[in-house]
Amino acid sequence: MSENQILKVVMVDDEEALCLGVKRIVDRYTFHLPDVQIDVRYEFAHFQSGEEFLAALAAGAELDVLLLDLKLPGIDGLDVLQQVSDEGHEALTLFITAYATFETAVKATKLGAYDFLPKPFSPDELRYGLRKASTQLILSRQARALAEERRQIRFNFISVLAHELKSPLNAVQGYLNILRDDVPDQDRRMIERSLLRLDGMKKLIFDLLDLTRIESGQKQRVFTDVDLGALAATSIELFQGEAAERDIAIALDCPAELTLRADAGEIEIVLNNLISNAVKYNRDGGRVDVALRRADETVTLTVADTGIGLTDTEAAKLFNEFTRIKNEHTVNILGSGLGLSTVKKLANLYGGDATVASVAGQGSTFTVTLCDAEVPASEPAGAAALPAS
Repeated sequence: MSENQILKVVMVDDEEALCLGVKRIVDRYTFHLPDVQIDVRYEFAHFQSGEEFLAALAAGAELDVLLLDLKLPGIDGLDVLQQVSDEGHEALTLFITAYATFETAVKATKLGAYDFLPKPFSPDELRYGLRKASTQLILSRQARALAEERRQIRFNFISVLAHELKSPLNAVQGYLNILRDDVPDQDRRMIERSLLRLDGMKKLIFDLLDLTRIESGQKQRVFTDVDLGALAATSIELFQGEAAERDIAIALDCPAELTLRADAGEIEIVLNNLISNAVKYNRDGGRVDVALRRADETVTLTVADTGIGLTDTEAAKLFNEFTRIKNEHTVNILGSGLGLSTVKKLANLYGGDATVASVAGQGSTFTVTLCDAEVPASEPAGAAALPAS
C-alpha cells in the first residue's frame, strides 16, 4: 500500500499572474514514487518579494521545494538563497530566471541551488523539475531515516550487550584478584595476564558505548566554558603512573587561560585517548608533548610522541573503526581499535578534524582542531541533545 506525502512548494516571484498559473499546475499535480511506494502531492504558497518570504520563514513557515526568481524587487534571489542556506533549511531550490549567466549559475549552485527553470517554461517543464526535485528530496530523507534507525539499533544492541557483560566480567575480575595473592608465582603471572585481558574487554565495552552514544544522539551534552589546561593536566595525571613505570616524560604546553565552549566529558574523551595512545605506543625513556593553542575561533590540540611511529599506509587507515595497527611492535599492546575513530567523530562535531603525521620508528604527532560549540539561543547553559552524525 502506498503512503501519501504532501510537499510544500513555495514560489517567490514578483509576477502575480505567473504565480497563480504555477499554483494551478502544482495543485493538480501528483505522481507515484515506486522506489519507496509514496504518492506525492503538493501544497502551494507564493510571495512577491524576498523580504516577505524571509519574514514568513522566520515566523515558522515550512517549505520543501523553493521556486525562486533571480530578479526580485529589493533583495535578489541569490541573497534569498544565501540566507536560506545559512539558516540550514533542507528545501531544494529551483531557480526561475530568464537572465541566467554562467557566473550566476556557478554562484547559485555553490549556495545550494538544485536546478534551473528558464523563463518562459511550459507546464511539462515545471512538472518535470518538481518531480525530479521531489524525488531527490524524498529519497535523501528516506536514506537519512534508515541511517538513523541503524544507529539507534546499534546503540540499543551495544547498551544491552554492555549491561549483560559488565556483571560477569566484574565477578570474574573480583575472584581473580582474590586468587592472585595466594598462588605460586607461575600461576600469578597467568592470573595477571587474565586480569589484563579483562581490562581490555571492559575498555572495549566502554569505547563501544562512547561511540554509539555519539552516533545515536543518546548522549546529553552540557556546554560550558571548559578550562582546557586544567582538563589536560588531569588527563596527564591519569596516565602519569603508567608513563613513570617506563620512564616516559609527559610535558604540557598551554596558555594560562584557554577555554573552549564544549562538553567537558567529550573533550576528556579526546585527551584521554590521545595521551593514552602516546604513552602506550611510546618507547621506554621516551617523551610525550601535549600542546594547546587558540587561533581566532579554532583551538588546536597536538599530542606528539617519540614512539614506534606509523608507515603512510598505516596512518591512512588509523581513524577507521576497529582499526588496530598490527606489527612486531604492537603485538603485545592491547586496544579496542575504537578510540581514534571516536576522537575524529567528536572533532567533526566541533567543526574540526583529527589528523596524524608520523614517521615509522621515530614517533607520531596527532593534531585535533576544535571550534566553540554552537548553542541554540533557547539553551544558553543547559543540556543540549547531540545531533546525529
